[in-house]
Amino acid sequence: MTDPTPHRTIADITAAELAPAAAKLLADDHRLALVSAQQQEHGFGVVYLFVAPNPDRRTELRLHLPLNDPTVPSLAALSFPAGRFEREMHDLYGITPVDHPLPRRLVRHHHWPRGWYPMRADAGPPPAFGDPEGPYPFVTVEGPGVYEIPVGPVHAGLIEPGHFRFSVVGETILKLKARLWFVHKGLEKLFERRSPADALALAERVSGDTTVGHTLAYCLAVEEATGTHVPPRAQDGRAVLLELERLYNHVTDLGALCNDVAHSILHAHAGRIREQLLRINDEVTGHRLLRGGITLGGARLRALPDPARLAAIGADVAEIVELALGHSVVADRFTGTAILSEQAARDLGTLGYVARASGVDLDARRDHPFTDLCPVPTATRAGGDVLARFQIRADEIAASIDLISRLADGTSPCETSGPLADGVSYGVGIVEGWRGTIAHRVQLAADGTLARVKIVDPSFFNWPALPVALSGAIVPDFPLVNKSFNLSYAGNDL
Repeated sequence: MTDPTPHRTIADITAAELAPAAAKLLADDHRLALVSAQQQEHGFGVVYLFVAPNPDRRTELRLHLPLNDPTVPSLAALSFPAGRFEREMHDLYGITPVDHPLPRRLVRHHHWPRGWYPMRADAGPPPAFGDPEGPYPFVTVEGPGVYEIPVGPVHAGLIEPGHFRFSVVGETILKLKARLWFVHKGLEKLFERRSPADALALAERVSGDTTVGHTLAYCLAVEEATGTHVPPRAQDGRAVLLELERLYNHVTDLGALCNDVAHSILHAHAGRIREQLLRINDEVTGHRLLRGGITLGGARLRALPDPARLAAIGADVAEIVELALGHSVVADRFTGTAILSEQAARDLGTLGYVARASGVDLDARRDHPFTDLCPVPTATRAGGDVLARFQIRADEIAASIDLISRLADGTSPCETSGPLADGVSYGVGIVEGWRGTIAHRVQLAADGTLARVKIVDPSFFNWPALPVALSGAIVPDFPLVNKSFNLSYAGNDL
């Protein structure tokens, strides 16, 4: 049996103690899950959350910084994700990471006036457009035959904006720089001063294809903050919803990857299966994208998926996978394309199927369980290429169907939600969404409203891996490689 209750440690430290404490945790198999800043009455509070598996451990390092000229020592030399969290914190709060090796703006838009930090209490309304910061300082690659290909930020179809700048010789990519945050929504600011129940709709919409993952992480954080007990039956129901979300997204990606190598008939068949899964979602929750299924203190399932129906879908998916990988053109385009090595995946802090396709065995369902799940078989692949990222999705579809069938055997349709209890005012929710590990941290005010909600989508960790994997690939493979990562703009551009 897995104990779903994590071991928590909280340490209030000084700025001088931060780097040694972080280094010790990283050496002890922890990873940095989030960094959350919050403006307080007499300064800023900064929380560094480190997590580790086996057993589930969560350690918070907390600092208090003065309101005037707040600074923290940079941890970028210890952790690549830490450097990105620090740049994000600087752009939104004006907290300066001292000795950061790459102090360029990350979130900050060129039209924001200098000295304007949108997450501060006195930020005021958004500024008028201007150009005080000038163009983003892209790294220029020079040499014989080198030229640049700019793509975006505006793209065809419904894709959200992102700018990709390729430095190329012939068709070979020397360097790719992805510039995001064109649609920074101020989402975390929208949570402030709302009641936890009123903010549930915001959590459902952090990233539209990850309704269950983000809502569940938010609810787990609020429930921990208030000491609210969730019945085991409801937790199992939540797990069913989480796997249903994984299923329809992975099936969609399998079809899209086939389509990117011109095998449109398999794309069409994947779309047919996706429609079946969306209809199952609607039967279970009343919504094709599973909205309304996760509630504070419980879950709402109108019905449970039929295991026989899911088994037939699993067999259908397996046939698509077999046809795809048995086709010489598909196998040729997938194999050896855009390899992300295991070492690079670890150094960058990648999560989810991106990490597992490179041999990094991380899965929050097992490492940070919210319920006593049936054993979760975590698949890994060693290739780190498009093929491995395709195969991992296929592996996880089969595992999700098996897990749903086992969970459904011991539960029943349910509608449970209870009043929130008085608690300790802060909480953390960690969930293995379909893209990877999602983390939410909630801080409650004295009146029970939300003082701070920090959200980390796995795409925040995984976006930097895309340019690394593309180094040495060819420009025509970019759409295929991009889809094999399938990173979220919405979940990243909060």
